Amino acid sequence: MNARQYEMRPHDLLKIDTLSSSAGGGADVAASLLFAPNVPSWVATSLARSPFVVVRRAPRLGDAIPIGVRGSTRGERFGAWIDQRSIASALSPEALLERTPDSDRAHLPAFALLRAISSSIQATGLAWGPAGSTGFELASGTPTVTPESDLDIVIRAPSPLSRDAAAALLDTLSRTAREIGTRIDVQIETPEAAFSLAEFARANLRVMLRHADGPRLVADPWAAA
Repeated sequence: MNARQYEMRPHDLLKIDTLSSSAGGGADVAASLLFAPNVPSWVATSLARSPFVVVRRAPRLGDAIPIGVRGSTRGERFGAWIDQRSIASALSPEALLERTPDSDRAHLPAFALLRAISSSIQATGLAWGPAGSTGFELASGTPTVTPESDLDIVIRAPSPLSRDAAAALLDTLSRTAREIGTRIDVQIETPEAAFSLAEFARANLRVMLRHADGPRLVADPWAAA
């Protein structure tokens, strides 16, 4: 999808326009990052290998979009901003459902779980898609999923869900994950913020609402957002 055709949201995968730089190397791509002093050396290497970044939940700085860069290890994550004009294309988690991993990687538990839970989430009528390492690999084609990778899922819920419905969905997804031998982490996205399905499914508890201006504990994520 053309990056200028819609409002980008957290978890969207953005491809940096490498043609806008003279050499197209990792250092040139890294130079597209804004408000990013002390950029770690691995960032250029990572962007040279795969010029993709993920929209993160943080305030915009003018027209600049908050993004995160993934490295080769879990500890390599770097937050910055990028000018929208530096983005060649964008993919939402929902769009990634139309993609499949390479045939020699489709057996990995995260990909197997993504296929197995599809009908259960589709039955809710809510928009959804993969995030995390699974989403990154489907968007970029760069191998990032390992046999130990969890499956991260984003579910869009513009209207309130009942706690009972959330608990039933969590039970179904968790049971399928156990059968496949991996774990699943589900983020529910309201129009303004996000929270964990697992937290919300526990009755009579406040949840940690993740908002661009910071986290807060709330009882009703939709009202608080």
